[in-house]
Amino acid sequence: MSNEEIVTCPNCNTGQSGTVIDEHLKVCPSCGRHFRMEPLERIKYIADEGSFVEFSANLRSLNPIELVGYEEKLSEAEAKAQMKDAVITGTCLIEGKPAVLGLMSFNFMGGSMGSVVGEKVSRALRKGMEEKLPVILYTTSGGARMQEGIFSLMQMAKTAAAAAELDEARVPFFVVLCDPTTGGVTASFAMLADIIIAEPGALIGFAGPRVIEGTIRQSLPQGFQRAEFQQEKGFVDIISPRKEQKKLLSTLIEMHTQRI
Repeated sequence: MSNEEIVTCPNCNTGQSGTVIDEHLKVCPSCGRHFRMEPLERIKYIADEGSFVEFSANLRSLNPIELVGYEEKLSEAEAKAQMKDAVITGTCLIEGKPAVLGLMSFNFMGGSMGSVVGEKVSRALRKGMEEKLPVILYTTSGGARMQEGIFSLMQMAKTAAAAAELDEARVPFFVVLCDPTTGGVTASFAMLADIIIAEPGALIGFAGPRVIEGTIRQSLPQGFQRAEFQQEKGFVDIISPRKEQKKLLSTLIEMHTQRI
């Protein structure tokens, strides 16, 4: 958002300048609503300055089922998100503690998980296993990238298998669920971490509320699929405001290093 732009919070209807919103890590200073955030913005507040080193940077999606127009959509998404696909992975320091960090972008085709996202997430998990580094993933996704057909759906099994290998190696795995985290990402690696963290108010689920209501023919409770509801039902361990996440992750890394 532009620093001069006045942003109206959809939760409390308060207007704030883009500068103020950015200073508060894209959180409304009046009500605490968390706006969506892009990976490079997150790296600035999570990783120690200058410590993030990207890997698997050159992987790019192909068109495995030769879907007409898919290459154009990928080019548009790359220009919009300023990323080569919907996730960036690297190593970093968090308060001096080394970790593998992966962050998804909803701006890249709705954070959809295609072959490249699945491969990069799997590589991040395996790098943590091989180098005995805690793995932290920030997720935001609308689900599987159907433009890649069965190749997209296979990423659920691939990432879940990599998460299982990480667990067998007794290397800590933390996930931060951001708004929204849905579909195949929720149904695979996003719910397989040792500690599942969520940002306040994040939408977390598999199918959307309208699909569920149409299937079960019942009205859903207030706040259904929001982070607070999911914590109440046991799907989320911690709800952490953005300004507290670096300290939380640093503490969790320190607490779990005895496992390695």
